[in-house]
Amino acid sequence: MDVELREVHDSDLPVFYRQMNDPEALWMAAFTPKDPADRDAFDAHWKRIRSLAGVLHRTVLLDGDVVGHASVFGDPDEREVTYWIDRAYWGRGVATAALRVLLTQAPERPLYARAAADNAGSLRVLERCGFRETARERGFANARGEEIDEVVLTLEG
Repeated sequence: MDVELREVHDSDLPVFYRQMNDPEALWMAAFTPKDPADRDAFDAHWKRIRSLAGVLHRTVLLDGDVVGHASVFGDPDEREVTYWIDRAYWGRGVATAALRVLLTQAPERPLYARAAADNAGSLRVLERCGFRETARERGFANARGEEIDEVVLTLEG
């Protein structure tokens, strides 16, 4: 399994859009856009975030194929990681491998991450990469239409 990260290309965006419209993946991610099917909003979001200084966006490749994306964003004192892997590749170690590579490209610490409290797969990925639970919060999850528990994790030095 060869997992690599590279800069996001315009040609990756249709793949990301398709991935973000998988109902099961949306449910698991929970904290998603209000209307993931709104292509104009999706395009505007990616145009905006790709123009921000200090944000690290990467396309995740598995054996050369686009299978997701990973990013580090936020203010210097509150840098956060996020990632999205196509559901067809869940449970294969792709997210863990991609996050490990991302962490080498973003050496600042601490880094933070968030996951729905019932998203056991994502919590495992984060813990395997050294993140530890530091807080629990409640927030409105667009994909579920209700407030749910969210775990905040931190990666120190």
